[in-house]
Amino acid sequence: MRAFRLLLLSLLASFLLPACASGGDWVELAGNRYKVEIAASDEARARGLMFRDVLEEGHGMLFIHDSEAPQAYWMKNTRIALDILYFDDARKLVSQQRDVPPCSGGNRCPSYPSDAPARYVLELNAGEAQRIGLKDGETLVFSPSIPAP
Repeated sequence: MRAFRLLLLSLLASFLLPACASGGDWVELAGNRYKVEIAASDEARARGLMFRDVLEEGHGMLFIHDSEAPQAYWMKNTRIALDILYFDDARKLVSQQRDVPPCSGGNRCPSYPSDAPARYVLELNAGEAQRIGLKDGETLVFSPSIPAP
């Protein structure tokens, strides 16, 4: 019985280790994979990428809202130019705000709304959407570690 348990545990580990080694939370978009930080709480969504001087290449932030609705993001205290990408419940790209500049104007910073209701928002370094030739309608794929509501 003990040998069977050890065999079962080693088989289970062989399946789980590659998933752990894949690097945590990621999304795929237009054939490109990005390591993401998740902002699913009100506090995390409000803070976003504020006060950061750099966003590593191949990285981004995924905002998960409680429901699909019109969204508008702003760049208050954000020091990095970004592409802001809006996705609906089906994870289809419904709106893009490209090359959004940083803003240090506090509450005077403009907002950048979605053209359609969205549930997920992905922020990437400015220019990334152009680099990959991103078009509305693309589907965002989540890693298994990201909870899908």
